[in-house]
Amino acid sequence: MNRPATPALPALPDLASLPSMTVGERADRLRAGLEAAEADALLVTHLVNVRYLTGFTGSAGVLLVTPDDLLLVTDGRYRDQSAEQVTAAGVAARIEITNTNQREVLQGAVAGVVRLGLEAEHVTWAQQRRFAAEWFPEAELVATAGLIEDLRLVKDAGEVARIEAAALVADHALAEVRPLLAERPTEQEFALALDTAIRRLGASGNSFETIAGSGPNGAKPHARPSGRRIAAGDLVVLDFGALVDGYCSDMTRTYMVGKPSDIQARMLDVVTRAQQAGVDAVRAGVPVAAVDAACRSVITEAGWGDAFLHATGHGVGLDIHEPPRVAATGDATLGAGQVVTVEPGVYLPEHGGVRVEDTLVVTEDGCRALTHTAKAPALP
Repeated sequence: MNRPATPALPALPDLASLPSMTVGERADRLRAGLEAAEADALLVTHLVNVRYLTGFTGSAGVLLVTPDDLLLVTDGRYRDQSAEQVTAAGVAARIEITNTNQREVLQGAVAGVVRLGLEAEHVTWAQQRRFAAEWFPEAELVATAGLIEDLRLVKDAGEVARIEAAALVADHALAEVRPLLAERPTEQEFALALDTAIRRLGASGNSFETIAGSGPNGAKPHARPSGRRIAAGDLVVLDFGALVDGYCSDMTRTYMVGKPSDIQARMLDVVTRAQQAGVDAVRAGVPVAAVDAACRSVITEAGWGDAFLHATGHGVGLDIHEPPRVAATGDATLGAGQVVTVEPGVYLPEHGGVRVEDTLVVTEDGCRALTHTAKAPALP
């Protein structure tokens, strides 16, 4: 069989020299939204959002954002790290290190604050009750939603560069280990080789647990790698990503081991065409539901609408799944600078599964793919 030549991947970037991000400007952008949220200050407890606003990557920390101050409270483990990271990010913040009296430090800082905002999606009921009764009894606690997540929707150039670097690490890792499919490893063995290559190529880790589903396991969209040995006649679904400086990538490719059956060949063709239809629909000003519809219509026309078991995609950034959700039920509209995936699939247990996914940055006149691995199902 004549196979098309695989295009060369772009070179890996220097991960130590990625462009800077506009971290120092983010707190002021957040402050501009406090009045509309009916809050005078915001207590940021979600660590990903703390990182977004300050550059601090520790496992414990609370950030208080007031109109005139930015206070990061953490413990002694992060005395040096917090100062180094906040300074490197260009953030003007005070840092308080305490192992025993975090409540007292924050109580003093919120003195005079009438309405204190909490991140409603990240605060448990127990925490809210404790904040109201013990920590901030003098303040009116205000539930806020999406204040920081809305800021995170549009990525600056430095953020896009990190996501693209993570995507390129994933591209190169797959190119390195893909020939192993010909040796018929187990799903676990292949996933481990892929994960190891991702780290060896410079990523800090995986952006989520690698999916390697072969044969009937590939018909389970989020199958965990098992001890099943990949065999001739299998479709193999590989869904994985890398993590670079906190930013995620996400890619799925499906490979056929041996000669496909007529139905498997048709599955590969239909899903590849559906995915391209979705990519072609991505541009600023387009409703996310329209992107989902572009993918879904191709699969439905092929008679497999009921075998497309999930939404078309999602946002990617500091979290592997973040707004906007690219789905039929989504009500968002894409904007330039957002980063989303397009990942339709067809899952037939008796034949396997096929999914194809790219991570894309939205532009005014379309989109730019941050993943570069060829979508043609090269046969190992």
